[in-house]
Amino acid sequence: MYRNDAASQAFCNLTSHMIRRGDKAIKCEVCDQMFGSGSHLKVHMRIHTGDKPFKCKICLAMFRQSGHLKGHMKMHTGEKPFKCKICLAMFRQSAHLKGHMKIHSGEKSFRCEVCHKLFRQSSHLKTHMRIHTGDKPFKCEVCNRMFGHKNSFKIHMRMHTGDKPYRCKICDTIFRQSSNLKMHMRIHTGYKTFRCEVCDKMFMRSNEIKYHMKIHTGENTFRCEVCDKMFRCSSEIKNHMRIHTGDKPFKCEVCDRRFRLIGLLKDHVRTHTGDKPFRCKVCGTIFHKGSFLKRHMMLHTGEKPFRCEVCSKIFGHRDDLEKHMRIHNRDKVFRCEICNKMFGQSSNLKCHMRIHTGEKPYACIVCNTMFSLSNNLKRHMRIHTGDETIKY
Repeated sequence: MYRNDAASQAFCNLTSHMIRRGDKAIKCEVCDQMFGSGSHLKVHMRIHTGDKPFKCKICLAMFRQSGHLKGHMKMHTGEKPFKCKICLAMFRQSAHLKGHMKIHSGEKSFRCEVCHKLFRQSSHLKTHMRIHTGDKPFKCEVCNRMFGHKNSFKIHMRMHTGDKPYRCKICDTIFRQSSNLKMHMRIHTGYKTFRCEVCDKMFMRSNEIKYHMKIHTGENTFRCEVCDKMFRCSSEIKNHMRIHTGDKPFKCEVCDRRFRLIGLLKDHVRTHTGDKPFRCKVCGTIFHKGSFLKRHMMLHTGEKPFRCEVCSKIFGHRDDLEKHMRIHNRDKVFRCEICNKMFGQSSNLKCHMRIHTGEKPYACIVCNTMFSLSNNLKRHMRIHTGDETIKY
């Protein structure tokens, strides 16, 4: 017994001595990785066994190491004890702060051996390498789609679960991705970071300025095979093709009305909810469509960007210019189905139809006389007011 105890003590002394020297004396029998202590090997073996003995009591997430659980708990408590001394950004873990500091130093010490791209963290390089190897280790159990990045997989899963964990604190709109919420917030703040170097117009998104630049270059690379109309991007022609096919894939869950574009559906849904998230910063008027706010702002700015090339008259809106051009073209495209009379504007046809239908939607609030046109009502009101100064 004494001899065995002495040998055991000698081995412990040797192991301790090797650890102090930085040597690694214990080998993993599975992958041959070396460790300086039995406790380190014990933790390492959980990678092979899948054992995760540390459980979060709040969300039941499992972890291999107590340190990982401790770091995870800060997500629930909101604790961020590690502060960047340069920009004061706060972090839950010291490793996250260490990685963040490389943004300020510009240090990128991990190089891809294939394309030589540099990365600040080894984990970023590891993820990047999947582009070259084609490795996609994350599989969706619902639709079998594969992903090379864990975050992409998590975001994808929200499509199946319907989970939208990111909420706008101003209008309560919810999003699947934090980046979408961040982009959405610019609607409320008006923050635009991308400037066109030709006309100085500002944009919220990089893809918006890329698309806008084709106005200056005249680049139209996508052609419709049906009508030969040209488009600046593939999404435009995809949306345009629905005009020819009649496809309306977006359905309102309230009234079952269908739309060609998701944006049109979103605008329509607000007619049911009464939501008006677009507010004029000048007069406070609110709108349910961003295009209505943009149009309204021209009342304050006096901007009239659309000019008639025939008579140089300017207009605040494109459709007003198009209506005006019918004067020059003598273009009358709206036909009365009853008497075949032609009109240059749909509004004029709408007024004309009241002759046939007998509809009189404008009522005098004094004597209840009904009129088919608002101008006729205004003219009638002079009888009651005695005002002869109103001009039409």
